[in-house]
Amino acid sequence: MIALNQMHRALQSEAINAIVRIFSDNMSQGGGATPAGGNPTALQATGGGVVFSKVFIQRDYSEGTSVKFHTRLPAELEGMIERHVFEATINRLNEFYAEAEEGSCGTYCEGCIGCITAYLIYMCSETHYEKTLRKISKFVASQNERIYNAKGLQLIDPTYRGLRVIEITIFDRPGRT
Repeated sequence: MIALNQMHRALQSEAINAIVRIFSDNMSQGGGATPAGGNPTALQATGGGVVFSKVFIQRDYSEGTSVKFHTRLPAELEGMIERHVFEATINRLNEFYAEAEEGSCGTYCEGCIGCITAYLIYMCSETHYEKTLRKISKFVASQNERIYNAKGLQLIDPTYRGLRVIEITIFDRPGRT
């Protein structure tokens, strides 16, 4: 187990060093990570012959603090993906998060059993929320395979960003217009 943790830390360190190297090389050439068109929700960078930019879909707090994202198509994605496809993806994610946060008899029993067992039960089983997050990860992966990757886009699972934003990476490969 210790060896796996050390290997994981080494891989993380290598990945971070590679990203820093790409950005520092780009910065020394006058490029860098800059807001795309002055938009604070978009970021552009270059590295390894691939130019990419990132678009962030912000949380929607209009109905409280439950996890919900804006369904409005960002200007950076106009023409790259159909509005109805984008909105369907975000709406489905919002439905998953509403399902995860929904209180039911089962989730209350789950909490009571956790309390009675000093939360040791969670070493043996997943919570309703964890199961739903796993479904969300599978949904994001399937959307990337079926829709987004073919269009030069990559949808990043919101759990990797602390459920604060949905990150969409736009890959502009050389020779692609």
